[in-house]
Amino acid sequence: MPADAGITLEAEGRPVTITHADRVIFPQIGVTKLDLAQYYIRVGAAAMGGLRDRPMLLKRYPRGASADPFYQQHAPDSRPDWVATAHTQFGGGGEAEQVVCNELGVLVWLVNLGCIEIHPWAVRVPDVDHPDELRVDLDPGESSTWDEIREVARVTRDTLADAGLVSFPKTSGSRGIHIQVPIHPRWDFLSVRRAAIALAREVERRAPTIATAAWWKEERLGRVMLDYNQNARGRTTASAYSIRATPDARASCPLTWDEFASVQPEELTIKTLPDRLERVGDPLADMASQAASLDGLLEWVERDEANGLGDAPWPPHFRKMEGEPIRAAPSRRRKS
Repeated sequence: MPADAGITLEAEGRPVTITHADRVIFPQIGVTKLDLAQYYIRVGAAAMGGLRDRPMLLKRYPRGASADPFYQQHAPDSRPDWVATAHTQFGGGGEAEQVVCNELGVLVWLVNLGCIEIHPWAVRVPDVDHPDELRVDLDPGESSTWDEIREVARVTRDTLADAGLVSFPKTSGSRGIHIQVPIHPRWDFLSVRRAAIALAREVERRAPTIATAAWWKEERLGRVMLDYNQNARGRTTASAYSIRATPDARASCPLTWDEFASVQPEELTIKTLPDRLERVGDPLADMASQAASLDGLLEWVERDEANGLGDAPWPPHFRKMEGEPIRAAPSRRRKS
């Protein structure tokens, strides 16, 4: 057999060929491209619960996890006819015909393209304008400990509960924590992002020494930042069960809130996740049925605005928004 001959896998009945299957993409642990494809097939039923019918950003690592990736918004022209697409518009301007993860075969096909991490939008086709999740991305400060990050997550959970929302945590696959909040797809991206800002500000009020809503790093003072801008149009986070491009092939793993007291992120990798899933099941299996209203958080938006707290800074590549504060770090503003 030639060294680059493909190996065909079955993904829920869909044959998908993996070329250069023996290529090592995680050199420190010897994990190959074929290993990654087989991992996604093993966790596929659970992973697809959060991925199905979502447009996707393609983050491709053609030289493996230790090399720089490139980002691809547009679906490749040369794609199987069973790979669906959706037309999307970005908050920074522009538009694209993006891959939609409508079946497990698409996920395995993406591995063949060099994708390691899976980055879906927070919408599902056909409605690509109204998110069905609010996403909380806890971004640790340089000196943040795992205990501090967990405590910010706990405060965030309780704050969301006070707003009438149920939350589902997962490790980010790096140092942080992601919290998924199922919502009814009634609000546009602008409203969901403003709700996330109000949440971040309230968490900071409740835990001011370890949590912050500050967008600029110089204002965070080493605290865990609740990255509200992950709810802007076109922004993505790694999906549940996504492998991350870390040396140990760490996974973004859903957990129960009780598990956070004892779990360490480095325990959750491509080698441990399939067995864990078989043993404990999928903590997100019931998530969609817990969708609720944003009204509670939007009331906090109105409260903040009445107290002089309006919009917060946007990412640099987004168009200038009405009511947005100066899009420059405080130190740069002082110099100007």
